[in-house]
Amino acid sequence: MKLLVFDVGGTQIKYGLVENGTKITEKGTVDTPETSYDDFLKLVKDVYRRYENEVSGIAMSLPGSVDVENGICGNNAGMRYPHDPHIAETLKQICDCNVVLENDGKAAAIAEYSYGNIKGCQNAAVFLIGTGVGGGLIINSKIVRGPHNMAGEFSFVNTDSQNYNDVSQIMGHQCSTTYLLNRYNELSKNEEKIDGMEFFQRLPEDTNAQKALDDLSFNIAYQLHNLYWLLDLEKVAIGGGISRQAIVIEKIKEKFAEIKEQSFTGQIGMPARLEVVPCLFSNDANLIGAYQTFLDQTKTDRN
Repeated sequence: MKLLVFDVGGTQIKYGLVENGTKITEKGTVDTPETSYDDFLKLVKDVYRRYENEVSGIAMSLPGSVDVENGICGNNAGMRYPHDPHIAETLKQICDCNVVLENDGKAAAIAEYSYGNIKGCQNAAVFLIGTGVGGGLIINSKIVRGPHNMAGEFSFVNTDSQNYNDVSQIMGHQCSTTYLLNRYNELSKNEEKIDGMEFFQRLPEDTNAQKALDDLSFNIAYQLHNLYWLLDLEKVAIGGGISRQAIVIEKIKEKFAEIKEQSFTGQIGMPARLEVVPCLFSNDANLIGAYQTFLDQTKTDRN
């Protein structure tokens, strides 16, 4: 089955023709409309019209609380304007095809569990490093959604009990690319704004950049250590834009090894047995995971 799959983000929408699980035959990117929900719907419809004779439907990955069975997306879904939560039904009527939604973090977890680097695990997670933090959980060999469709939303986990009302103390900040760049500016004592690409170009020679990456890696490793003891995870696959830099995975592994040996459990001979791996599918994970959700959901509907 070939599908048109969208990955909706706050600034850009990626799309691709996906078939046979992981085969992506064509890809494109457009800016996420900043104007209105109607313009968002029109954009999706216009892209679909180019491929409607080739595909069997639309799958869509997007941020927010996604009810897969009912095609409902709460929260802002990455859009800067009010939207109808019944996105799937609205698009179904506009495009006259079957439409299935999936949360972006859960889509990445499904892709890595179905075809990637956490395949075969009973308990595992995907941890996505971006402007914030995304993720998904596989427990007892199934994606975990929860009664409010919020399971695996690592972003909102607080990292400081003394400052529980401070947004800078949630995992979505402390473990993000935003934290990395802010920490670099803090250490450098300047207000210079650089992006991730410039940061990693400076990294080999810049001790402030090296310290910022160490601090971010420790923050992430610390939370992975907590997740291990909470959920008995076998693997965590790290994804997101900066995870394509091999040194990021190396540093997280290095800090995790230090934490597990120095922690109380490590000292009594019970170190965390968690393997940290990169995501296999990188920026394509959400497309592949949403495709798999479409297959699973339509199979369920037929049964």
